[in-house]
Amino acid sequence: MKHFPPIAQWATLLLCSLALGFSLQHINFPAALLMGPMLVGVVMALCGTTISIDPRVFIGCQSILGCMIALTLLPGILTVLLADWLLVLLVLMMTLLASGLSGWLLVRFSSLPGPTGAWGSSPGGASAMVAMAGEFGADVRLVAFMQYLRVLFVAAAAATVAHLSMENGVGLTPEVEWFPSLDARFAATLVIAFAGAWLGKRLHIPAGALLIPMLVGAGLHVSGIFSMQVPEWLLALAYAFIGWSVGLRFTPAIVLLALKTLPQMVASIIGLILLCGFMAWLLTLLLPVDLLTAYLATSPGGLDTVAIIAAGSHADIGFVMAMQSLRLFSILLLGPAMARFISHHAAPNVS
Repeated sequence: MKHFPPIAQWATLLLCSLALGFSLQHINFPAALLMGPMLVGVVMALCGTTISIDPRVFIGCQSILGCMIALTLLPGILTVLLADWLLVLLVLMMTLLASGLSGWLLVRFSSLPGPTGAWGSSPGGASAMVAMAGEFGADVRLVAFMQYLRVLFVAAAAATVAHLSMENGVGLTPEVEWFPSLDARFAATLVIAFAGAWLGKRLHIPAGALLIPMLVGAGLHVSGIFSMQVPEWLLALAYAFIGWSVGLRFTPAIVLLALKTLPQMVASIIGLILLCGFMAWLLTLLLPVDLLTAYLATSPGGLDTVAIIAAGSHADIGFVMAMQSLRLFSILLLGPAMARFISHHAAPNVS
């Protein structure tokens, strides 16, 4: 691969990513448009490719991702959260503690570095965790491996629960409008995204390129002042570049480490799923919600994957998205502190 000219390597990367990404999406594979390019990037990296993604492009894609996350917050979410705030807070704290314990055990009983174990086990939006992890000392390659391994397990479990709760199963593929008509909202979205990326770097805010557009956009969206426009083609490009940025940095040593720690990773994922399932059962006893709604609300999967399953079922999508969005915000804000704590206190050689 390294003997091919760069233009041939880029063409191979693009064409193979398009083919794999859309093939995975056709079979309802979670985060297909990120996973496809990332897997192609991994293979090409292991084959000795010489191309790479400019870090500035990666930062710009983080800002687009922040805008997308902001749009998942609906105006009614605050009402849902405030109605049962004590129980919501309790479930949130239990999930955060469970993810922290999972990261602690991974670092203690495996070869994973502290920040990598912490970010890899964080039950938030997988793509957001991958985008942020590198800024806090984690190996984004291993974080990506852990996050999307968890997404696969969780998506399979959530889809199974949804299927069993409905007579005819659940449709996982809503119709996507790839090229909607653009208006002034799109221009404003780009301004917010690029301003957030610039300010985050300028002010040295950790993951500022993602957090600033997310917080600004969420405030505008929830208040009803302004709703950003993030077309699917732009989001697909952001996913692809994030996937390439991660995949092209893989090395044989990283792959061997991932395989070496695979049993511990799987054990932590199953433990987290079981705990969240237990909390879902408790929710059905304390709130007037069905098991599917409670399970999707507490499920430790990617927010986008859970949203797709909830939209195609009889679940209360407002409650589901309220719980998932609150947890995502909490993980994004508290993740750095959790990672530092685990790094300092969970290493096997700590006395």
